[in-house]
Amino acid sequence: MTVQTARAARSARRLKTVITRQPSLIEAAQRLRYEVFSEEYESDLGSCTPGLDADEFDGWCDHLVVTDEASGQLVATTRILHRDSADQAGGFYSEGEFDLSNLYQLPGTVAELGRTCVHPDYRSGATISLLWASVAEYLVAHQVDYLIGCASIGMSDGGQKAWRIARHLQQEYLADNRFRVTPRRELPHLTHPVGDDRPVEAPALIKAYMRLGARVCGEPCWDPDFRCADLLVVLEVNKLADRYSKHFMRRQKA
Repeated sequence: MTVQTARAARSARRLKTVITRQPSLIEAAQRLRYEVFSEEYESDLGSCTPGLDADEFDGWCDHLVVTDEASGQLVATTRILHRDSADQAGGFYSEGEFDLSNLYQLPGTVAELGRTCVHPDYRSGATISLLWASVAEYLVAHQVDYLIGCASIGMSDGGQKAWRIARHLQQEYLADNRFRVTPRRELPHLTHPVGDDRPVEAPALIKAYMRLGARVCGEPCWDPDFRCADLLVVLEVNKLADRYSKHFMRRQKA
């Protein structure tokens, strides 16, 4: 395939999103999650079903999936756990990694975003924008005030990159004290201090969080199963970046 043909194929993709609890679509999302997390993070997913990333929270979540209409392939997914469902599920997923006591004191409704991934062949701005646009629609429609979620950074280099990214995000995007959380499992500190002044490149999904207006809630947590560093981030829905919030508020009123 020539470069021109490849570009034409990408431009011809027609992507659609749906929010679902349909078992077949959830299983397809779990299969994509397994492929991405196991290959990119070398994660020990511990699933009872080979080839699937599944846990006890999936049944309580609304799953947002992005599909390529031409091929029928599921190419991106995330899941949203609303506070009402979290109460029934025994809490949020991120409570296994962070003490969320401060967040439970917030006025309004909290929801959690998790297990977000995009197929490597579809990691374009268009796919990621479509994914977050659909999340924004959900937040407005379900009157969510605060969205939380774990933002993951790979640890393949032993943690140097993770610490550099974490420190950069804390310097530029740290939330105020109302949103501070404490990791239950601190990220191991490096034997040599992080002193590299070169620009840091955060993962695309984390950059998308920050463009939406998200903030990090404190120190990173070490996730040994996924072999990554996690930062809890929070998004105040009423402070969504203007290009998202104004557009979706209009759509909901239409």
